[in-house]
Amino acid sequence: MSRKRVAYYYDPDVGAYSYGLGHPMKPQRMRMTHELVAAYDMLDKMHVLRPKRATAETMTRFHTDEYIHFLERVTPETAEQLTYHGNRFLTGEDNPAFDGLFEFCSISAGGSIAAAQRIASGSYEIAINWAGGLHHAKKREASGFCYVNDIVLSILELLRSYPRVLYIDIDCHHGDGVEEAFYTTDRVMTVSFHKYGEYFPGTGTQQDKGRARGYGYALNVPLRDGITDETYKGIFEPVMGKCLEIYRPSVVVLQCGADSLSGDKLGCFNLTMQGHANCVKFIKDLGYPLILLGGGGYTVKNVARLWTYETAVALGIENDINENLPWNEYFEWFGPRYRLEIAENNMDDLNVRDGYLDAVRILALEQLGRLPHAPSVGLHDVPSESVATHIGLKDYDKLDERLAQQSRYVYRLQEAAGNTTSESSDEEEDSSSESGLHQGRRSRKRMSIITNQYQDVQARQRRKEFEKEFIEALKSSHSSEPRKEAPQRRRFFQSGAKWDGLVERVVVMHREIGGPGPLQVPPLPPIKNGSRKPRNGGGGLGGGGGSGENGYGSGPWGEDSDEDDGEYRDDDEGDPMDEDLEDPTPDREVNGQSAASSTRRKKSLYY
Repeated sequence: MSRKRVAYYYDPDVGAYSYGLGHPMKPQRMRMTHELVAAYDMLDKMHVLRPKRATAETMTRFHTDEYIHFLERVTPETAEQLTYHGNRFLTGEDNPAFDGLFEFCSISAGGSIAAAQRIASGSYEIAINWAGGLHHAKKREASGFCYVNDIVLSILELLRSYPRVLYIDIDCHHGDGVEEAFYTTDRVMTVSFHKYGEYFPGTGTQQDKGRARGYGYALNVPLRDGITDETYKGIFEPVMGKCLEIYRPSVVVLQCGADSLSGDKLGCFNLTMQGHANCVKFIKDLGYPLILLGGGGYTVKNVARLWTYETAVALGIENDINENLPWNEYFEWFGPRYRLEIAENNMDDLNVRDGYLDAVRILALEQLGRLPHAPSVGLHDVPSESVATHIGLKDYDKLDERLAQQSRYVYRLQEAAGNTTSESSDEEEDSSSESGLHQGRRSRKRMSIITNQYQDVQARQRRKEFEKEFIEALKSSHSSEPRKEAPQRRRFFQSGAKWDGLVERVVVMHREIGGPGPLQVPPLPPIKNGSRKPRNGGGGLGGGGGSGENGYGSGPWGEDSDEDDGEYRDDDEGDPMDEDLEDPTPDREVNGQSAASSTRRKKSLYY
């Protein structure tokens, strides 16, 4: 068989970005792959290209303007403010705002779009972009380590020239972002082989078939843990053979996520390198124009091995390369075996139990059998080129920003002409910001790709606010400086004290020392003449020495030795809130019990 003409896209800067220390997603894996491909002398057999980076305007072909504008501005320092404390755009802790985020996305998306353009031109039969394949990104938010959905942008580019596009996803996780984008059209058929169950993103059942005109053109093949090469081949080839026969696509986009390999940090399949690459070979041998994209994969040395081998499959030289790895810049990373191989482990294949896989295969084939052959696209809209491209305007994004600024300026002039006060405009700005914050804080549950557990975004925000309040209150409680004004929700630690904002007083609620539970005690009369000093206030917080009973002081935790008549006087003694919290006076023994346990029940004190 003659070799295919292959275009290979790579940007040397892609490996310089980092999601952060300890994050499982490593962009460096693309650089490792490229170094290994170069060490095997494959670059001379392909047309190696550095893609043009995608612009913000290009990304808005799928994503919202607001979301892309956010990606352009966000940094680790501004992320908390721009995301409303993590509730908008970058939901969850899977998707950090790292340095160079937008540039990284532009490299990934630019390579996939360029690959689509190269295929559409007819000059190449296979195009490769291992930096692409970020299939979880949604229209207006990041998900599963994916910020910009380069796959959707690539398919939209293909639809300019081709009537039907087939998208195949062999990542361990469901390709939810791509399926969602084309859920209502028959011009794109999405097929996903993935793990389903308590596993990110929690979607992809066989009942999810599309809607409206796209009903039946979303095909999901849910799998269980431990699937092996033989089992995977037994369902992939029959299903895809039937799919290609019925749908007859003009071009195929194959997402080659490496987390379905054996031993992946976040995956749960048991595929070898050859078993995974068999999917690439099967599609390639059918002769369709093919785009190969990357995707998941979190054991980086195995990711580099796999994509290097699949590059060889695309070139048709997989049987000619040496399994012993050649020397390269990352040679030490491939120890201890230093071979181009990924062996399976001893996981149990849960797919062969109870006839599960046979049932899944039957349902998938039945769904395909009900579809019409090669749906017509004569009356469909073909995406046209952008206005900026048509008129040759390079600085279209800057022009758009200038137009927006001009519009805001005109609105300000109109408000000034209408005698709109600055106070009302401030109120409008506040209300709009509050509205945006309210929208961002709507209770939404998202599954984490790292933990595979649902997380409540609103609950996570409340936890962050509590932690921030805790730290601030802890710092202020140990400060020796006098307090000018107490915050509304302040807590005084090592006590039951709490600030009551309605009456503007500190309330100290106690349990009886050694007692069975909380007490319902009446409060003292309110403060007179605005004084904050107790009459016998020689004691500190928490039982400092003083004139109270049993060695306890008459501070906020102690009782006055005299009758509580609610009278207070000013004195020159220190603020009891600023005194040491430790009790310098040891407890006395009373009838075999400590003095603390023999005290009377304490009252709430307002001061």
